[in-house]
Amino acid sequence: MGARRLSLACTVFLGSSLVGASASPAQNPPQKPAPKSTGKPGAPAAAADAQIASPVSRHYPILIIAHGNEPSWSLRLGMKGPERLDRTGYPPIVLDPAEITPDDPGKAWTYHAKDDDTGAMIAVKVSREACSDTMSDTKYTFKVVVEHAQIGSLTGCGQSAPEKFPEFRKKNQLDMSEEADDKDKPKESDKDKDKDRKIAVLDPITNFHQPAAVAYLDGAGRVIFSHGAVKKTVASTGSELSVSHDGKKLLYTRSDSKTGPERSIVLYDFDTGRSADLASGNARSAFWSPDDSRVAFLKYDGKLWQVWTLSATPPANSTLFSPQAADSLHGWTSSNTVLATDMQNAWWLSEDKPPQSAPLKDVYGETFEIMSSDTLRPNPINPDLLLVSAYYLHTPAGAPTDSVGLNSTYFLYEVSSHRRTILGTLDTFARAGEWSRDGLQIFFTRGVPGKNLLGTSRMFWDSTGLKPYSPGSYLVVGK
Repeated sequence: MGARRLSLACTVFLGSSLVGASASPAQNPPQKPAPKSTGKPGAPAAAADAQIASPVSRHYPILIIAHGNEPSWSLRLGMKGPERLDRTGYPPIVLDPAEITPDDPGKAWTYHAKDDDTGAMIAVKVSREACSDTMSDTKYTFKVVVEHAQIGSLTGCGQSAPEKFPEFRKKNQLDMSEEADDKDKPKESDKDKDKDRKIAVLDPITNFHQPAAVAYLDGAGRVIFSHGAVKKTVASTGSELSVSHDGKKLLYTRSDSKTGPERSIVLYDFDTGRSADLASGNARSAFWSPDDSRVAFLKYDGKLWQVWTLSATPPANSTLFSPQAADSLHGWTSSNTVLATDMQNAWWLSEDKPPQSAPLKDVYGETFEIMSSDTLRPNPINPDLLLVSAYYLHTPAGAPTDSVGLNSTYFLYEVSSHRRTILGTLDTFARAGEWSRDGLQIFFTRGVPGKNLLGTSRMFWDSTGLKPYSPGSYLVVGK
């Protein structure tokens, strides 16, 4: 049995990773019995009495790594078809392989698949022809075109690379004892199998960096500023925390009235332990610029809220950044552009070009409800990728809810492609999603306000690595 399996494994590796062997002409029957039909699309069985004029391949290439540039992308095409699509600056996309159809037998094939997160359809067209990219002189065996219903068309080259598919070698080296052990194991549910398959397709994230400076609210609502094991209580109360990129300073909003809307923005220095008011009257929601030289914030002039800026060194004079009215500010996307929202649109406000906008209904879709308390956080390495914390329009069955019956979660949204990926699990009430500075980790507040003790959890941007991170809530990352 073991020798037969080894023979099968070798068969797949031969012939530029073609599955099986080519069909022989009817007048020259093969010396060995023809293999039975697998029933797989793309490999139809030939009729016994068919008259074939010349050898025609009935099979399709597998174990291919494809890639392209402008934009940069790569694709894994495994034993059953497309497995994973990677793009620079975005989490990997797990693909569910479907049917494979020959466009030109022996020369070109179309591999169909589905985006595991969004359900979008994908077609990968592979043709056996010389191909070269714009970045090197390497000659590749295949030309590859990926058509994603949301992302669009990606063109590149591919090459057989069996050594990069260890799961193939493992599958074809199982012996009889391993098969016997499998029979004794309890059967997994379809949900468990799907989860295991997704984890197996993804590469583990190992190059992330643990935050060195964070701020959060403890169980009593106090503002805590932490550098490693050193924690300092900044204020007895506060909100809308923001830590500088160097991890040395903290901004937060202080309420100045128990009955009115008056608020101030406070600057706290970790080394000296001193606080100073940066803006008062009615100011809130402050964010550090990428180089920590300026602070953007919302200021109310008696009629509307607008984005203002000031120097990070007090005393500082504030300057109107944009006349556009805004209900919420969400941070800087570059050194001269901030992201803000009203109840209808997301606004990219800049100092050197006209405002750009996108309807919030495109961001939220038909799944989520637009609220001014939601947060939209641009990814630090890719401003096209937003982390959105929002309430479901229709609460999922069994999900934990707040006092008015709502459940909140977090999702990723790609501005250019409109691709939306829900990351939060249905058994969790999650708010205030925040990026780590490396853009690979997501921190969020878990627990229902007023019902549970709130805490902070962490997840990687590819939906793996979910675990409790720390006590406290509304955590923000500095360094």
